Parts: sequence; C-alpha cells; structure tokens
Amino acid sequence: MKKTVAATLFVGLLAQPLVAAAPPYTSEAPIAYLKDLSSGAVLYDKGGETRMPPASMAKMMTAHVAFRLIQKGELKLDTKFTVRPETWQQWHGPKAGSTMFLSVGEQVSVENLLHGIVTLSGNDACVVLAEGIAGTEQAFVALMNEEAKRMGLKNSHFGTSNGWPDEGVTYVTAEDLAKLAEATIVETPDLYKKFYATRSFTWGKTMGGSDIAQANRNPILGKIAGADGLKTGHTEEAGFGFTGSAEQDGRRLVMVVAGLTSFNGRITESVRFMDWGFRAWKAQPLFKKGQTVETAAVQLGSASTVSLVAPQNMAVTMPRTASANVKVKVVYTGPIKAPIAKGQQIAQLIVQTPDTPPQVLPLVAGEDVAEAGIFGRLWNGLKSFFG
Repeated sequence: MKKTVAATLFVGLLAQPLVAAAPPYTSEAPIAYLKDLSSGAVLYDKGGETRMPPASMAKMMTAHVAFRLIQKGELKLDTKFTVRPETWQQWHGPKAGSTMFLSVGEQVSVENLLHGIVTLSGNDACVVLAEGIAGTEQAFVALMNEEAKRMGLKNSHFGTSNGWPDEGVTYVTAEDLAKLAEATIVETPDLYKKFYATRSFTWGKTMGGSDIAQANRNPILGKIAGADGLKTGHTEEAGFGFTGSAEQDGRRLVMVVAGLTSFNGRITESVRFMDWGFRAWKAQPLFKKGQTVETAAVQLGSASTVSLVAPQNMAVTMPRTASANVKVKVVYTGPIKAPIAKGQQIAQLIVQTPDTPPQVLPLVAGEDVAEAGIFGRLWNGLKSFFG
C-alpha cells in the first residue's frame, strides 16, 4: 500500500504568507530550460520536451561515457589511441567542422582527447576516442544509447559520437540535456571539474609550425560567477545552442538554450538566463546532509523501522519575494521490504510552497537493515497478528 507521511514546516516570521508569482522572464531562445539542482526545481521551461538536434552538445554524452569508464577503472587517462588514416581523412579540413587538429598516425592520450572534445569541440577527437574505446564509432554509439537509457533520457537517441548532422537519427530534448549534465556533475565530479572549466587548450601545429591554441567556447565562463561547464553546439539545422552550469553559494543551476540564430545571441542569452536564475530566485535551507527527516516501517527486517535521511544539503528554491511558508511531505511505498542498504533511495521528499510547483527530492536509508531470520519472521508475524 502507499503510505504517506506529511509534516508542515514554517520558516521565517511571517504571520501571513506573501503572494509572489514566479519571477517573469522571456527567453530569446526558441527552446530554454533552467533547473536548480540544489532543490530539483525547474525554474523555467520553454519547449523542454521538444525533440531537437543537439549538434556538438551530443559530445557531452561522449565525454560522460568516457568519464564513467575511467571512474570504474576500465579506461585510463594515460592510455593512448592512434589516429587512423581513414578517420583523419574524414575529420580534417574546413568540411569537418571544429577539430582538434590531429595528425595521421599520431598517438594521443585519453586525457588529451577529452580536452579536445570538451574544450575544443573536436569532431576528430570524438571519433578517435570512440574507436579507441569500442573498436568502431558505431559500437561506441551503442554505449552512448545504453547510458542514455540508464539515466532515463526518454526522448534522446544518438547516432554519432560528435553530433554531426545525420538526418534526424540523433535527437535530444532540453530536459534530457539537463539530466545528462546533472549526471556528469553528480556522478563524476572530479572529472567534471578537471575538464569542463578549462579556458583554453593547445594542440596541433599550423603549416608554419606554430602551436594551435583554441579557447573554450563556453559563453558564461568568466561572465557568470561559479560557471564551470558545459558545452556549446551549432549547425545550420540546430542553430546555436548551449548547455551550461554554474554554482554560487551552494546553489547549482543547469541551463539549456537552443535554436538561437547567432553566435553573439547565444552569448547574450546564456549570460542573461543564468544571471536571472541566481538573482530572481533564492534557496531556503530545509535539511542538512545526513539529517533524519522521518522514519519508515520495515517489513521482514532485522529492525522494524529505518531512518529516512537527506543524502545532501536540501533546500527549496523560491522567488526572492516569496513567502516563507513551506510544507514538506514524505512519500514512500511501505512498509519497505528488507534487506535495505544504507544510502539506498527509498523515499521522496515533496516540497510545496504557495508560489511554486512541487519540488521532489530523494531520501535515502540512514542505516543497513538486514532481512530477518526465521525467528524474526515468526516474531514479526505474531506482532502483526496481535496488532
């Protein structure tokens, strides 16, 4: 059965809550999406579920797959892959879009290829990394789609490792791109920090023998405090797009804009959008990491209850002029059947304010609960029988 535990939390000294609608904003982008990862609140959604070509924003998935393999010990940063002649032939010169300027037969480390992908948006770097990891680009693309399925990207599919136009085989939504960004930030934080905030990277030589240095195209780096990712994209079909993230005072926002008509327009809208997310909204702290929020009944366990704790510092995102009246409700399917592992997500915290849609946050088990032995099962049965 579905058991719901509800509690009301009042924050502040307001006898009567103020009424404040969501802060107004009009995006210049045909598609725009903004999420506060600190609370799970979607602050802006304009076409967030509309399928679109990602262009080079697809490279976020290529990097994410590599990050996960590195984290699991199945790939090393110092492993070197060789640039095949066929790959170089396809992905060099003006017709190949943005490149890392790799050379035929060159051996390049995974670390440098990732810089070439994340910082330089190299189409050549993506294919060399994909072939090195999986043997062929299409085999690597299968890994990308498996990963998309794992993280619940319901409206996304990948046909290439670099987002090159492929007659609609590759598509995403802004909502899915935000989920992908969140997964990279949360699941591989060290690699995210190592690669995504790099301002420039040097690789390759000019015809005259000079080093080729290219700047990161991220339009909010250096313009928004705390900006540290992620990826731009542009094709004639997709227009100019950007998936970005920044963190200020413990609040991390992820934004997506797509379909803009110019390079400069992407810069202006990205900076304005992220700035609005930080200035027009505030975070109201709720629970600290590790704090017990509620307890839940356990079925057939070595203990009759398990604590439901906050896996991270939790807050609710509210308009800056909003009331401080916050109501929280714990929801889980219970009693929860043992065994239960410490840290396992077993419940949700539903946060409601008068001014925003419900915000949903995870709650995890505060301790291990083993499955009860035969005598424990008998004792639990007798307790249940006698009420």
